[in-house]
Amino acid sequence: MDADAKDGKDPKETERLRVGTAVRRRRRALDLTLASVAERSGLSVPFLSQIENDRARPSRRSLQRLAEALETSADRLIAASDAARTVAVSRAAGADGAGVAGARRLVHGRHQLEALEFAGEHDTEGEFQHRNDELMYVADGSVEVEAEGRAYRLGRGDTLFLSGGVRHRWRSGGAETRVVVVTVAEHIETPPPPEG
Repeated sequence: MDADAKDGKDPKETERLRVGTAVRRRRRALDLTLASVAERSGLSVPFLSQIENDRARPSRRSLQRLAEALETSADRLIAASDAARTVAVSRAAGADGAGVAGARRLVHGRHQLEALEFAGEHDTEGEFQHRNDELMYVADGSVEVEAEGRAYRLGRGDTLFLSGGVRHRWRSGGAETRVVVVTVAEHIETPPPPEG
């Protein structure tokens, strides 16, 4: 539960304080690091990172301190955040709802998630190692994945999770294969897991 909700504040106001995208854009526009914003605002770097990734919602007071550090107002951050909220539909490529051979983006624009659908035969050239987490879902057909030196064969309905930093490559099992790959975008800085 959010700290503001526990304090008896209006849940609608708390909902409005999801300002991560606006904060990150403003910080980058000013060419500031998280550390410099933390110093200016008196808020911690981990808390600021959580705000930017919409994993934490600042109280109105914290948002005001953050806005001052970013040389703007809390109201402007909220307005910019509302403008950044997106609802988008990605339609199936084929008229009959089936995908066509190749790859297509399922999420357009710069967001926290990236998603691609691969249809037909596919063989990655070389090995990948992403900074953030990745999820692979086999909608149809089969996929062979090599991750950290081990081989995995996935069939229809199977899912493979790869944490950030895992080296991997993959290839599809045939023309009927459809694979959806969802990743946390590379521009997102995810905090390390807590120790212990």
